[in-house]
Amino acid sequence: MAGTALLLAASPVGRGCLVDAASVLPVLAAVPPAVLAGTDTANVVELADPLEPQAVLTRLRAAAAAPGPLTVFVTGQLQLDRRQRLPHLALARTTAASVRYTAFPWHWFREELRLRAGGSTTLVVDLHADAECWQWLRSSPLDSGRGTAVYGRIAPPPGRRSVAAPAYMKAVATILRSGRRPPLPQLHEQALARIAADGCLHDLVLSAPGPAPTDPHVALSTAVREGRHADADALAAQWEQAARRAHGPGSDEALHWTEVRADLAMFAGDPVRSCRTWLAVAVARLAAGQAPDAPAVEAAVDRAHHQWASIRDADRARDLGAALAEVRGRVPGRREGALDHVLGQLRQLDDRPQSPTRV
Repeated sequence: MAGTALLLAASPVGRGCLVDAASVLPVLAAVPPAVLAGTDTANVVELADPLEPQAVLTRLRAAAAAPGPLTVFVTGQLQLDRRQRLPHLALARTTAASVRYTAFPWHWFREELRLRAGGSTTLVVDLHADAECWQWLRSSPLDSGRGTAVYGRIAPPPGRRSVAAPAYMKAVATILRSGRRPPLPQLHEQALARIAADGCLHDLVLSAPGPAPTDPHVALSTAVREGRHADADALAAQWEQAARRAHGPGSDEALHWTEVRADLAMFAGDPVRSCRTWLAVAVARLAAGQAPDAPAVEAAVDRAHHQWASIRDADRARDLGAALAEVRGRVPGRREGALDHVLGQLRQLDDRPQSPTRV
Protein backbone atom coordinates (compact mmCIF):
# COMPACT_ATOMS: atom_id res chain seq x y z
CA MET A 1 0.00 0.00 0.00
CA ALA A 2 1.28 3.45 -0.90
CA GLY A 3 2.24 5.78 1.92
CA THR A 4 2.05 9.54 2.31
CA ALA A 5 4.60 12.01 3.65
CA LEU A 6 3.53 15.55 4.49
CA LEU A 7 6.43 17.99 4.85
CA LEU A 8 5.40 21.14 6.73
CA ALA A 9 7.91 23.88 7.48
CA ALA A 10 6.60 27.19 8.82
CA SER A 11 7.83 30.23 10.67
CA PRO A 12 6.88 33.92 10.77
CA VAL A 13 8.40 36.46 8.47
CA GLY A 14 10.34 39.20 10.20
CA ARG A 15 11.45 39.81 13.76
CA GLY A 16 9.19 37.18 15.28
CA CYS A 17 11.05 34.34 13.56
CA LEU A 18 12.78 31.94 15.97
CA VAL A 19 13.85 29.19 13.56
CA ASP A 20 14.78 28.98 9.89
CA ALA A 21 12.23 26.25 9.32
CA ALA A 22 12.20 26.25 5.52
CA SER A 23 15.93 25.52 5.38
CA VAL A 24 15.21 21.87 6.13
CA LEU A 25 12.98 21.32 3.11
CA PRO A 26 15.76 20.93 0.49
CA VAL A 27 17.36 18.26 2.67
CA LEU A 28 14.06 16.40 3.17
CA ALA A 29 13.18 16.80 -0.51
CA ALA A 30 16.41 14.98 -1.42
CA VAL A 31 15.15 11.86 0.38
CA PRO A 32 13.34 9.34 -1.88
CA PRO A 33 9.57 9.50 -1.24
CA ALA A 34 9.37 5.81 -0.33
CA VAL A 35 12.03 6.30 2.35
CA LEU A 36 10.25 9.34 3.79
CA ALA A 37 7.04 7.34 4.12
CA GLY A 38 8.59 3.99 5.00
CA THR A 39 6.66 2.21 2.23
CA ASP A 40 7.40 0.77 -1.19
CA THR A 41 5.73 3.71 -2.96
CA ALA A 42 4.66 7.09 -1.60
CA ASN A 43 3.16 10.49 -2.29
CA VAL A 44 4.89 13.56 -0.88
CA VAL A 45 3.11 16.84 -0.10
CA GLU A 46 5.29 19.85 0.70
CA LEU A 47 4.13 23.02 2.50
CA ALA A 48 6.78 25.72 2.70
CA ASP A 49 5.94 28.75 4.85
CA PRO A 50 2.17 28.58 4.27
CA LEU A 51 0.19 31.76 4.83
CA GLU A 52 -3.23 30.53 5.97
CA PRO A 53 -4.16 27.96 8.65
CA GLN A 54 -7.09 26.80 6.51
CA ALA A 55 -4.70 25.93 3.68
CA VAL A 56 -2.67 23.76 6.06
CA LEU A 57 -5.87 22.16 7.36
CA THR A 58 -6.99 21.28 3.83
CA ARG A 59 -3.69 19.52 3.05
CA LEU A 60 -3.59 17.76 6.41
CA ARG A 61 -7.18 16.57 6.01
CA ALA A 62 -6.43 15.18 2.55
CA ALA A 63 -3.32 13.39 3.84
CA ALA A 64 -5.24 11.97 6.80
CA ALA A 65 -7.86 10.54 4.42
CA ALA A 66 -5.24 8.50 2.54
CA PRO A 67 -5.56 4.80 3.41
CA GLY A 68 -1.84 3.96 3.73
CA PRO A 69 0.76 4.90 6.36
CA LEU A 70 1.17 8.62 6.96
CA THR A 71 4.25 10.42 8.25
CA VAL A 72 3.99 14.14 8.98
CA PHE A 73 7.27 16.03 9.31
CA VAL A 74 6.69 19.36 11.12
CA THR A 75 9.36 22.01 11.52
CA GLY A 76 8.62 25.41 13.01
CA GLN A 77 7.83 27.34 16.16
CA LEU A 78 5.13 27.17 18.81
CA GLN A 79 3.31 30.18 20.24
CA LEU A 80 0.34 30.56 22.57
CA ASP A 81 -2.78 32.44 21.65
CA ARG A 82 -3.48 35.09 24.24
CA ARG A 83 -7.16 34.27 24.73
CA GLN A 84 -7.17 30.51 25.30
CA ARG A 85 -3.53 29.87 26.13
CA LEU A 86 -3.28 27.00 23.63
CA PRO A 87 -0.24 26.15 21.48
CA HIS A 88 -0.28 27.02 17.79
CA LEU A 89 2.20 26.40 14.99
CA ALA A 90 3.17 29.89 13.81
CA LEU A 91 2.77 30.56 10.08
CA ALA A 92 4.26 33.21 7.82
CA ARG A 93 1.89 36.02 8.88
CA THR A 94 1.78 35.17 12.58
CA THR A 95 2.58 37.83 15.16
CA ALA A 96 2.27 37.68 18.94
CA ALA A 97 -1.05 39.55 18.73
CA SER A 98 -2.56 37.52 15.87
CA VAL A 99 -1.77 33.92 16.85
CA ARG A 100 -5.41 32.86 17.18
CA TYR A 101 -6.25 33.91 13.61
CA THR A 102 -3.03 33.43 11.63
CA ALA A 103 -1.38 30.35 13.21
CA PHE A 104 -2.32 26.67 13.01
CA PRO A 105 -3.84 25.34 16.28
CA TRP A 106 -1.89 22.30 17.41
CA HIS A 107 -5.07 20.52 18.47
CA TRP A 108 -6.12 20.42 14.79
CA PHE A 109 -3.43 17.75 14.30
CA ARG A 110 -5.15 15.69 16.98
CA GLU A 111 -8.62 16.23 15.50
CA GLU A 112 -7.68 15.33 11.93
CA LEU A 113 -5.55 12.28 12.73
CA ARG A 114 -7.60 10.67 15.49
CA LEU A 115 -9.53 8.09 13.44
CA ARG A 116 -6.63 6.72 11.44
CA ALA A 117 -5.72 3.09 12.01
CA GLY A 118 -3.45 2.41 14.95
CA GLY A 119 0.21 2.20 13.98
CA SER A 120 -0.34 4.00 10.66
CA THR A 121 0.38 7.61 11.67
CA THR A 122 3.57 9.29 12.84
CA LEU A 123 4.49 12.87 13.64
CA VAL A 124 8.18 13.75 13.42
CA VAL A 125 8.67 17.23 14.87
CA ASP A 126 11.42 19.78 15.33
CA LEU A 127 9.89 22.74 17.14
CA HIS A 128 11.14 25.84 18.90
CA ALA A 129 8.88 27.51 21.46
CA ASP A 130 8.76 31.19 22.26
CA ALA A 131 9.32 32.17 25.90
CA GLU A 132 5.62 32.18 26.82
CA CYS A 133 4.94 28.80 25.22
CA TRP A 134 8.11 27.30 26.69
CA GLN A 135 6.86 28.23 30.16
CA TRP A 136 3.46 26.67 29.36
CA LEU A 137 5.09 23.42 28.19
CA ARG A 138 6.67 22.88 31.59
CA SER A 139 3.28 21.92 33.01
CA SER A 140 1.24 21.05 29.92
CA PRO A 141 2.21 18.28 27.48
CA LEU A 142 1.84 18.83 23.75
CA ASP A 143 -1.21 16.70 22.94
CA SER A 144 -1.08 15.15 19.47
CA GLY A 145 -3.75 12.53 20.07
CA ARG A 146 -3.86 9.01 21.44
CA GLY A 147 -3.56 7.30 18.06
CA THR A 148 -0.45 9.03 16.72
CA ALA A 149 3.19 8.11 17.30
CA VAL A 150 5.27 11.21 18.00
CA TYR A 151 9.06 11.58 17.81
CA GLY A 152 11.17 14.71 17.95
CA ARG A 153 12.11 17.60 20.18
CA ILE A 154 10.91 21.00 21.34
CA ALA A 155 13.70 23.50 21.94
CA PRO A 156 13.58 26.65 24.08
CA PRO A 157 13.74 30.04 22.36
CA PRO A 158 17.17 30.91 20.99
CA GLY A 159 19.16 33.89 22.23
CA ARG A 160 18.02 37.42 21.46
CA ARG A 161 18.20 38.47 17.83
CA SER A 162 19.26 35.03 16.70
CA VAL A 163 17.49 32.49 14.51
CA ALA A 164 17.92 28.81 15.33
CA ALA A 165 18.48 25.99 12.86
CA PRO A 166 16.22 22.92 12.73
CA ALA A 167 19.11 20.66 13.70
CA TYR A 168 17.03 17.65 14.72
CA MET A 169 15.04 17.52 11.47
CA LYS A 170 18.17 18.03 9.39
CA ALA A 171 19.75 15.10 11.23
CA VAL A 172 16.67 12.98 10.47
CA ALA A 173 16.82 13.95 6.80
CA THR A 174 20.55 13.23 6.59
CA ILE A 175 20.05 9.75 8.03
CA LEU A 176 17.20 9.06 5.60
CA ARG A 177 19.25 10.20 2.62
CA SER A 178 21.22 6.97 3.00
CA GLY A 179 18.24 5.35 1.28
CA ARG A 180 16.96 3.37 4.26
CA ARG A 181 14.47 4.28 6.97
CA PRO A 182 15.34 2.54 10.25
CA PRO A 183 12.59 1.81 12.78
CA LEU A 184 11.31 5.14 14.09
CA PRO A 185 12.59 4.78 17.67
CA GLN A 186 16.04 4.01 16.24
CA LEU A 187 15.84 6.93 13.77
CA HIS A 188 14.89 9.21 16.66
CA GLU A 189 17.80 8.12 18.85
CA GLN A 190 20.28 8.46 15.98
CA ALA A 191 19.10 12.00 15.26
CA LEU A 192 19.35 12.98 18.93
CA ALA A 193 22.88 11.58 19.08
CA ARG A 194 23.91 13.69 16.07
CA ILE A 195 22.74 16.95 17.63
CA ALA A 196 23.93 16.22 21.19
CA ALA A 197 27.16 18.09 20.59
CA ASP A 198 25.17 21.26 19.77
CA GLY A 199 24.11 21.65 23.39
CA CYS A 200 20.50 20.41 23.37
CA LEU A 201 20.38 19.46 27.04
CA HIS A 202 17.35 21.64 27.75
CA ASP A 203 15.21 20.34 24.86
CA LEU A 204 11.97 18.53 25.56
CA VAL A 205 12.32 15.13 23.91
CA LEU A 206 9.15 13.63 22.45
CA SER A 207 8.98 9.85 22.13
CA ALA A 208 5.51 8.27 22.08
CA PRO A 209 5.10 5.04 20.09
CA GLY A 210 1.34 5.29 19.53
CA PRO A 211 -1.63 3.13 20.54
CA ALA A 212 -1.64 -0.41 21.82
CA PRO A 213 -3.12 -3.04 19.49
CA THR A 214 -6.15 -3.40 21.82
CA ASP A 215 -7.20 0.23 21.32
CA PRO A 216 -10.82 0.12 20.01
CA HIS A 217 -9.99 2.90 17.57
CA VAL A 218 -7.83 0.38 15.69
CA ALA A 219 -10.84 -1.89 15.14
CA LEU A 220 -12.94 1.07 14.03
CA SER A 221 -10.34 2.21 11.52
CA THR A 222 -10.08 -1.30 10.12
CA ALA A 223 -13.85 -1.54 9.71
CA VAL A 224 -13.99 1.80 7.90
CA ARG A 225 -11.11 0.85 5.64
CA GLU A 226 -12.93 -2.37 4.72
CA GLY A 227 -16.22 -0.56 4.07
CA ARG A 228 -18.02 -2.08 7.08
CA HIS A 229 -19.53 1.24 8.15
CA ALA A 230 -22.52 -0.23 10.00
CA ASP A 231 -20.21 -2.46 12.05
CA ALA A 232 -18.01 0.50 12.90
CA ASP A 233 -20.96 2.59 14.08
CA ALA A 234 -22.35 -0.29 16.13
CA LEU A 235 -19.00 -0.76 17.88
CA ALA A 236 -18.66 2.97 18.57
CA ALA A 237 -22.24 3.05 19.90
CA GLN A 238 -21.33 0.33 22.40
CA TRP A 239 -18.38 2.35 23.66
CA GLU A 240 -20.53 5.48 23.77
CA GLN A 241 -23.15 3.76 25.93
CA ALA A 242 -20.47 2.33 28.22
CA ALA A 243 -18.94 5.79 28.66
CA ARG A 244 -22.37 7.30 29.37
CA ARG A 245 -23.03 4.72 32.09
CA ALA A 246 -19.59 5.10 33.63
CA HIS A 247 -19.09 8.87 33.39
CA GLY A 248 -22.41 10.50 32.50
CA PRO A 249 -23.92 11.61 29.16
CA GLY A 250 -22.20 15.01 29.18
CA SER A 251 -18.75 13.71 30.09
CA ASP A 252 -15.73 14.11 27.84
CA GLU A 253 -15.48 10.33 27.65
CA ALA A 254 -19.02 9.95 26.33
CA LEU A 255 -18.81 12.95 24.00
CA HIS A 256 -15.59 11.58 22.55
CA TRP A 257 -17.48 8.54 21.29
CA THR A 258 -20.32 10.72 20.01
CA GLU A 259 -17.70 12.63 18.00
CA VAL A 260 -16.31 9.36 16.70
CA ARG A 261 -19.79 8.39 15.50
CA ALA A 262 -20.11 11.75 13.74
CA ASP A 263 -16.86 11.05 11.90
CA LEU A 264 -17.99 7.54 11.06
CA ALA A 265 -21.17 8.94 9.50
CA MET A 266 -18.99 11.19 7.34
CA PHE A 267 -16.89 8.22 6.21
CA ALA A 268 -20.10 6.35 5.40
CA GLY A 269 -21.22 9.20 3.12
CA ASP A 270 -24.08 10.32 5.39
CA PRO A 271 -23.63 14.08 5.87
CA VAL A 272 -27.11 14.46 7.39
CA ARG A 273 -26.35 12.11 10.28
CA SER A 274 -22.84 13.51 10.66
CA CYS A 275 -24.06 17.12 10.78
CA ARG A 276 -26.85 16.29 13.24
CA THR A 277 -24.42 14.43 15.51
CA TRP A 278 -21.84 17.20 15.49
CA LEU A 279 -24.54 19.73 16.37
CA ALA A 280 -25.59 17.51 19.28
CA VAL A 281 -21.99 17.44 20.49
CA ALA A 282 -21.73 21.25 20.32
CA VAL A 283 -25.01 21.76 22.18
CA ALA A 284 -24.00 19.24 24.85
CA ARG A 285 -20.64 20.92 25.39
CA LEU A 286 -22.27 24.35 25.66
CA ALA A 287 -24.85 22.98 28.09
CA ALA A 288 -22.01 21.59 30.20
CA GLY A 289 -20.64 25.13 30.58
CA GLN A 290 -17.86 25.04 28.00
CA ALA A 291 -17.09 28.41 26.43
CA PRO A 292 -18.24 29.16 22.86
CA ASP A 293 -14.60 29.60 21.83
CA ALA A 294 -13.38 26.39 23.50
CA PRO A 295 -11.51 24.29 20.90
CA ALA A 296 -13.82 21.28 21.23
CA VAL A 297 -16.92 23.46 20.82
CA GLU A 298 -15.55 25.32 17.81
CA ALA A 299 -14.40 22.07 16.21
CA ALA A 300 -17.85 20.49 16.61
CA VAL A 301 -19.64 23.45 15.00
CA ASP A 302 -17.08 23.77 12.21
CA ARG A 303 -17.46 20.09 11.38
CA ALA A 304 -21.26 20.33 11.48
CA HIS A 305 -21.02 23.30 9.10
CA HIS A 306 -18.72 21.40 6.76
CA GLN A 307 -21.05 18.39 6.66
CA TRP A 308 -24.13 20.58 6.20
CA ALA A 309 -22.57 22.05 3.06
CA SER A 310 -22.46 18.50 1.63
CA ILE A 311 -26.20 17.79 2.07
CA ARG A 312 -27.96 17.56 -1.29
CA ASP A 313 -31.53 17.06 -0.03
CA ALA A 314 -33.01 20.57 0.17
CA ASP A 315 -35.61 19.76 2.83
CA ARG A 316 -33.08 18.18 5.16
CA ALA A 317 -30.65 21.03 4.51
CA ARG A 318 -33.36 23.52 5.51
CA ASP A 319 -34.14 21.70 8.75
CA LEU A 320 -30.53 21.26 9.82
CA GLY A 321 -29.57 24.71 8.53
CA ALA A 322 -31.94 26.38 10.96
CA ALA A 323 -30.38 24.46 13.86
CA LEU A 324 -26.89 25.23 12.57
CA ALA A 325 -27.67 28.96 12.30
CA GLU A 326 -28.86 29.00 15.91
CA VAL A 327 -25.66 27.36 17.14
CA ARG A 328 -23.49 29.48 14.80
CA GLY A 329 -24.97 32.56 16.43
CA ARG A 330 -23.47 31.37 19.70
CA VAL A 331 -20.25 29.90 18.25
CA PRO A 332 -19.01 32.12 15.38
CA GLY A 333 -15.69 30.26 15.09
CA ARG A 334 -12.42 31.53 13.64
CA ARG A 335 -13.51 32.17 10.06
CA GLU A 336 -15.20 35.48 9.39
CA GLY A 337 -18.64 35.29 7.86
CA ALA A 338 -19.49 31.72 8.90
CA LEU A 339 -22.95 32.69 10.19
CA ASP A 340 -23.56 34.87 7.13
CA HIS A 341 -22.72 31.89 4.93
CA VAL A 342 -25.34 29.73 6.66
CA LEU A 343 -28.00 32.43 6.48
CA GLY A 344 -27.23 33.08 2.81
CA GLN A 345 -27.51 29.41 1.95
CA LEU A 346 -30.79 29.18 3.87
CA ARG A 347 -32.23 32.08 1.88
CA GLN A 348 -31.34 30.26 -1.33
CA LEU A 349 -32.97 27.10 -0.03
CA ASP A 350 -36.12 29.03 0.90
CA ASP A 351 -36.38 30.22 -2.70
CA ARG A 352 -36.54 26.63 -3.90
CA PRO A 353 -39.87 24.80 -3.98
CA GLN A 354 -40.25 22.33 -1.14
CA SER A 355 -40.79 18.64 -1.80
CA PRO A 356 -44.48 17.59 -1.74
CA THR A 357 -45.67 16.20 1.58
CA ARG A 358 -45.97 12.44 1.56
CA VAL A 359 -49.22 10.98 2.83
